[in-house]
Amino acid sequence: MTQVSFVNGRSPVPQTLALGLHVVSQLRHAIVAGEIPPNTHLVESQLSIRFDVSRGPIRDALRQLEAEGLVESHRRGVFAVGLRSSDVDELYMLRELLEVKALELAHAQSTDGEWDLVERNLDAMKDRVLAQDSLGFARADLSFHSAFYSVAGGKRLESMWKQYEPTFAVMLELTNAEDRDLGPTYQDHVDLYTTLRNGDLTTAVGMLRTHLQGSRDRLTQAFNRLHGES
Repeated sequence: MTQVSFVNGRSPVPQTLALGLHVVSQLRHAIVAGEIPPNTHLVESQLSIRFDVSRGPIRDALRQLEAEGLVESHRRGVFAVGLRSSDVDELYMLRELLEVKALELAHAQSTDGEWDLVERNLDAMKDRVLAQDSLGFARADLSFHSAFYSVAGGKRLESMWKQYEPTFAVMLELTNAEDRDLGPTYQDHVDLYTTLRNGDLTTAVGMLRTHLQGSRDRLTQAFNRLHGES
């Protein structure tokens, strides 16, 4: 019988898949945060020992990270790419394009009931502010933004976002660590949601762009801190 595990304590998944998700999550975080420097040779046998898994989950994880642009395959093996400033700029440019379109579609197509998911994530963000839980806040923050794609209803648009969502999850963990007071960030999200729900799409899009620019700036600060730069 196939063993099962649980992701986030909810959905049952095969044990081998759970191992692969664990490996890819850990490697993604280490690469984005710079714990694994660019050009590091990622050797399957060494990673297998490090994570105490067979080579199958390692191979799957490396394929996923290659699709996300965080590793590259060469004849000599697989190497970490990491995130350069140009990569960060490109990722945020892509996110802005996708999320502005998601806001436009959500504004045009949604009904009242479809906004429940957005509101639940806002509530989760508020709870994490009160708990002073920056990691939980980062997760709720990303879920808030991802919910707009669900409201928008564009399956292909959402699929494109899902490809890069895990990388942004790590980015948000790093950027929110720069915020000693999460309250203003939470309020920015409340204001964005309220403005969009009141029908002012133009202002909401402007607020989103400002928010993403601030997130990109904080990520630069986080990278400087992690790498010991001034």
